[in-house]
Amino acid sequence: DMGKWVLLMNCHLFQSWMVQLEKEVEDIELDKTNPDFRLWLTSMPSKFFPVSVLQNGVKMTFEPPKGLRLNLRTALTQVPDDAFEATSKPESWRKIMFALMLFHATVLERRKFGALGWNIPYEFTDGDRDVCIMQARMLVDEYDTPPWKVLNILTAVVNYGGRVTDVWDIRLISNILRAYLNEDVLRDGYKFTASGVYRSTSSADRQAFLDYVSELPVNAAPEAFGLHDNADITCAQNETFDLFATILKLQPRQTAGGGKSRDEVIGDVATDIQGRVSPEFDYESAVVNYPTRYEESMNTVLQQEIIRYNKLLKQIHATLVSIKKAIRGEVVMSEELEAMGTSLFNNQVPAMWASKAYPSLKPLAAWVNDLKERTNFIQNWFDNGKPTTFWISGFFFPQAFLTGTLQNYARVHQLPIDTISWGYSIVDRPHTELTTPAEVGVYIYGLFIEGAAWDSTTQLLDEARPKELYSSMPVVNLQPTPNRTKPTTGIYTSPVYKTVSRFGVLSTTGHSTNYVMPIEIPTDKEESHWVNRGVALITQLRF
Repeated sequence: DMGKWVLLMNCHLFQSWMVQLEKEVEDIELDKTNPDFRLWLTSMPSKFFPVSVLQNGVKMTFEPPKGLRLNLRTALTQVPDDAFEATSKPESWRKIMFALMLFHATVLERRKFGALGWNIPYEFTDGDRDVCIMQARMLVDEYDTPPWKVLNILTAVVNYGGRVTDVWDIRLISNILRAYLNEDVLRDGYKFTASGVYRSTSSADRQAFLDYVSELPVNAAPEAFGLHDNADITCAQNETFDLFATILKLQPRQTAGGGKSRDEVIGDVATDIQGRVSPEFDYESAVVNYPTRYEESMNTVLQQEIIRYNKLLKQIHATLVSIKKAIRGEVVMSEELEAMGTSLFNNQVPAMWASKAYPSLKPLAAWVNDLKERTNFIQNWFDNGKPTTFWISGFFFPQAFLTGTLQNYARVHQLPIDTISWGYSIVDRPHTELTTPAEVGVYIYGLFIEGAAWDSTTQLLDEARPKELYSSMPVVNLQPTPNRTKPTTGIYTSPVYKTVSRFGVLSTTGHSTNYVMPIEIPTDKEESHWVNRGVALITQLRF
């Protein structure tokens, strides 16, 4: 009634009060309200924020600047004038301050490249950057020579690292920062990137820095982030996938004109999948033919794989029968079956199946083909005995297979399993030519390299070929080795993931739902080069 303004900040933090907020807004009567009254609400994106309040209000959004140049320009304009002469060593300080600004812009912009940039898209803020600049300012002022090690730890581990939860992202952010905080940064013309487009400058004031930034490219090339040029294709693909996913959600459920109806299409898809997906495995026969034995852990692995696949196959066949009955009107079309029908129509894996399946980003048609290949792999093992080479992508739970291999070695040699780790040997031959089992450990195949490629001539990790986002990895001989010392040079330790998304959560077994294991790949380049490239091994692709 008094015409004052009310500001409620961070509404997303008060989820339990959002219902009351919606009621309070609905109770506002315009004819009894002072025309000068305003209600301001601030919130991060949240699914709990009342939709009716959004619909009835004027919405304003604040998005961080996109692109290295715009991000740098914004950061420089926000810095107070006295910051450029803030320490007793202003020339060194300005270079360090600018390096931290460029580092902040780089880690933010890497998110657009998806999993190549970060396994998890972290929400770094201007506050992270400002705290790092403030701490660097104090340390530069107090020490004759900037304490680079302290600066790196404070920035990568404490300030930015406080948000980073993935162990491989922790390695990445520390690796990126070393290019921005080192003694060479104080040298005029120091190149932050290989091309030298982004470099250290001797600018003395804000305007000089802004003039330099205005000369930078509007759209930064992938090399500015340490990535291969193919990363631009990955970025465009990610945007396209998001666009198509939104279009699918908006498409009408009724069809007009000729052609099959929606229900007919769903019924045909269900019938086709029924004919392609194999029946459940005979678990009782598996227990008889492959009994649990102390000397052979692979028997237990096979039994467990059959149990997991049977749960999925049972769910698939049961729900396909139910959806066809529901379409004919013989049973009630439940909410779950309705959602399943929509997924079948949209060529997506139904949630009812995905909840009992292995992680996968494949569309439905490719997913069914992949499932058929997986069940064939298990059936071949069941029919013909333990294979000489193992398709790592075909395991429902590959960690059990890896643990079983270590157990076999430990029991044969009477060693504690916690003293045994993996050694690696690349076998650059088709897996079909390997007709005898590995002398030590196991042969695995079916991996793909993202961000790089394998050079069969040099037998080393090499740059990815133009426009080739993924390339096949040769057979790998996983060798259990007691008390192994990891090499410090000549290798790149690559994480192995089940899907290209790379992001996973801890399951009840203590294992990630996506991460599998590390594998050491021979290389003649510094490991930091491939870390910046975002190189990883993947067991299955999107198609």
